[in-house]
Amino acid sequence: MDIRYPAIFEPQKPSGYFVRFVDIPEAVTQGETKDECEFNGAEVLSLILEEYIETGRETPLPTQRVKGAHYIAPDAKVQAALLVRLTRGERSLAEVARALETSWPAAKRLEDPRHYPTLKQLEKAAAALGKKLVLSFE
Repeated sequence: MDIRYPAIFEPQKPSGYFVRFVDIPEAVTQGETKDECEFNGAEVLSLILEEYIETGRETPLPTQRVKGAHYIAPDAKVQAALLVRLTRGERSLAEVARALETSWPAAKRLEDPRHYPTLKQLEKAAAALGKKLVLSFE
């Protein structure tokens, strides 16, 4: 599952860009250059998605193939929390904890966007959820 959200960069006068996310309307920012927009976009996207997770708000999946969009990923810990949360689906945290042979609080931390899970924890969680952990650098 790819957790990169489409952002539209709208040129502004006299310079710079306004950045808005197609799927996350409250995630907006700006930048003078496209690189700055991507950096600022990742930062605001991470903060808003963290808020969604912490308040239990349903997190929309990223829309694919938006013409002219720049696809931006939130930071790694937010991505990890979202991936576990979305992959878990209707399974309870208790079920996940049992599958991981750990406590409910330890399983809950995997969905905490302020927690840095280890690769071993993520790999074990992916296996327990019937998935495989795949990493990439961009």
